[in-house]
Order: sequence, then C-alpha cells, then structure tokens
Amino acid sequence: MPDAVLERARELLAGEEAYVVGGTVRDELLGRPVVDVDIACAEPEQVAQAYARLSDGAPFPLSAAHGGWRVALAEGRTVDFTPLRGSIEDDLATRDFTINAIARPLAGGDHIDPFGGLDDLEARLVRATASGVFEADPLRLLRAVRFEDQLGFTIERRTERLVREQAKLVSRPAGERILEVLTRLGVAGWRRLDGLGLLQPLGGSLDHADRADAVDSADYRLVVFLQDSLGLLPISRELRRFAVALLRSSPPPDSSPRSVHRFRRWTEPWALEALAFHGRLDLAGALNEARAADPGEPLVRGDELELPPGPEIGALLELIAEERAAGTISTREEAFELVRRHPR
Repeated sequence: MPDAVLERARELLAGEEAYVVGGTVRDELLGRPVVDVDIACAEPEQVAQAYARLSDGAPFPLSAAHGGWRVALAEGRTVDFTPLRGSIEDDLATRDFTINAIARPLAGGDHIDPFGGLDDLEARLVRATASGVFEADPLRLLRAVRFEDQLGFTIERRTERLVREQAKLVSRPAGERILEVLTRLGVAGWRRLDGLGLLQPLGGSLDHADRADAVDSADYRLVVFLQDSLGLLPISRELRRFAVALLRSSPPPDSSPRSVHRFRRWTEPWALEALAFHGRLDLAGALNEARAADPGEPLVRGDELELPPGPEIGALLELIAEERAAGTISTREEAFELVRRHPR
C-alpha cells in the first residue's frame, strides 16, 4: 500500500495503541494490492475526522452500532478506523476467519497471530476462528465461499462442516450485504454455494449453470444463478431491467432478420447477453449483422402519421421498423403505404 496512507495514520496515532488489522494484513502477506486499509484504535470517529482533513478525504460512519468510521480517498481507496475495545487479542477473537485475524502494530513490530492465521495463509486454508462465527453473523457463510473463490483457497474441513450445518441461516443478513458478496463470486464460487447448501436458501439454482461462463459479468451471473429470486434483493433499477430482458424474453426461432429484430426489440442493449442466457449464441452472427445494419434515422416520424396521440402511433412506428429490418420496405413512400394499408 502507499506509504503515505499509513504515515498519516501514524502521525495522528503516535503514542497510542493502534493496529493494522483484517484484510489489509492478509492481502499484504499474500502480495495482493491493498486498496482498503483497516486500523483498530481507541477513538475511531475522532481519528477519522482528523485523517480526512489531512488527506482531503470524506469521512462517514460505517455503523452506528459498532462505531466504525471510513475515510474515502481518491482513486477508490479507503481507510477504516474501527474501535479497539479491550486488547488486540480480544479484537481478533471477534473476527471471522484466522486469515483475517492477524494484526500488526501501526507503529511497527511483529505480527500478532493468536489463531494461527499465518500458518493458514501458507496452507491456503479458510478456517473459522471459532464454532460460533456463523451464528454471530450469517453473512460469513457467504464470505467463506468468497475467500475460497477469490483467493484460490480451500475451506478447512471442520469449517466446511459448520457451513453445511448452518446453511439455513444464509438468508438472514440484510439484502445489501448479501448482494455485495454475491457480486464478487465467479462461476466456481456460485457452484460451490450450491455444493455447500447455500444457494437453495437464497432462491437460486444451477438450472442455467451450463451457460454461466458465456458472459464474464457479475450481473449476468446473478441472473443465471438467482433468476427470479434476484428481485428479492435490493438491486438497482438498471440491473432489474437487465434481469427482465433476460428472464422474460424468448430466443429467436431462427436467424431471419424479422426474428432477430423482434428479439432485439425486447432485449437491447443486452441482446447478446440474452442469447447467451438462452443458450443460442449460434445466432450471435445474425445479431451482430443486424446491429451493424441499423439505420441512422427512421423512415418516418410519429408526427408525420397525422394521427391523434396514443399507442397506435408507437405500434405503427414499430411495424415500419420491423418491415424495414425484414427488407420488405426501404423508402418513406413504402412506409406511408404500409400505414395506409394497415387495418385500424
């Protein structure tokens, strides 16, 4: 991590007990890029406010219940200040997995590792710090899979047994927290959820898993593995539109321009992802040809049809667009003639 990020914290916390903890230490030891810094100290709010002034950052509380504060810095970096209640060993005992329960003094010194996290990093294991970690926060069931998937680790045998035994708790955390972890999973991580009994309680399935590798997108994987159950989570309006485009569409019956046009009408700008979802990427060539042939301007505008405002205008404009895509008309005159002949 940039030395300046920690140096400012050292200046503010000089002479006080403070530790770099959690994922920051884990990623340092693994040689991974460190974007988020986590520091445990006695007065998180006071230090965060002062740190923000020094760094031109934006401070805000992480949790009123737990007292943590975050300072958002440039380029997406963050520095979290969390309360140190009791000894650092007491703090680490509240962590989820041994690889996240390692600390080092902010001022410098040896790592503090009461649960053998250094050994588990070496062995590439995800091991719970205690048998009650999942009951304390069921989101950790998903986090176990996320770390296994993201780091290329393996969930330790006893920890895996705990996950299976308590899988029914997985839907209890707030939807925002569940979604944040799920968006970080690759295809193997989603399959692992199912293997551990965590996918079904979330309303998901492997019904479309054979198509999950077709598009490298977190949103696409959410739709593939959760399908309609995705709507139960607090997703964005854009993600909801994307999900509807995939889930409510039917693949084109053939590669004809008319069929492809109708499919695109319901699925763009995600028509290619929708083809992948339906297992019909064999039609991707026809889709790309249709996209390349899109006219820059419509043959006629709605106000040129000389009709009163209403849904009929939109239907006629779509009729013109479809027949143009199908190649049955190509001029304004043919478009007006089509409208004249169309029954009303």
